Amino acid sequence: MGLMDKVKAQATQLADKAQQAGQAGQAKLADIQAKRKGDALLLELGGITYSQRMGRADASADGRVTEIVGLVQAFEAEHGPIQVTSANAAVAETTGVVDPAGTIPAPTSAPPAASAGPLPQAQYGTGES
Repeated sequence: MGLMDKVKAQATQLADKAQQAGQAGQAKLADIQAKRKGDALLLELGGITYSQRMGRADASADGRVTEIVGLVQAFEAEHGPIQVTSANAAVAETTGVVDPAGTIPAPTSAPPAASAGPLPQAQYGTGES
């Protein structure tokens, strides 16, 4: 096998790997877009339910709830059951606060001791060229 044949074989392998990576990326993107659609449906449904509970929903709320429930059912038929995320988990994911109610136990170890002195200052040049 000549040098050009080896180069062509490697180029073909690289092209195949790149195509597979592209397909995997497209599949991941489709999954993310589907999750966002499901989340949006549940968000609207939750907003309408809250408005109804507070007595602030419009007259068309019941019709819209029925429509959204149908959309969620169609979504689940295509993508599988929607996993409902707890509000506390969503807050922790976006803010880093694990327990918004503030019931996190105190750490068991003492905080680190203060440093021995000031931090050294970096020097970025003397102004001369």
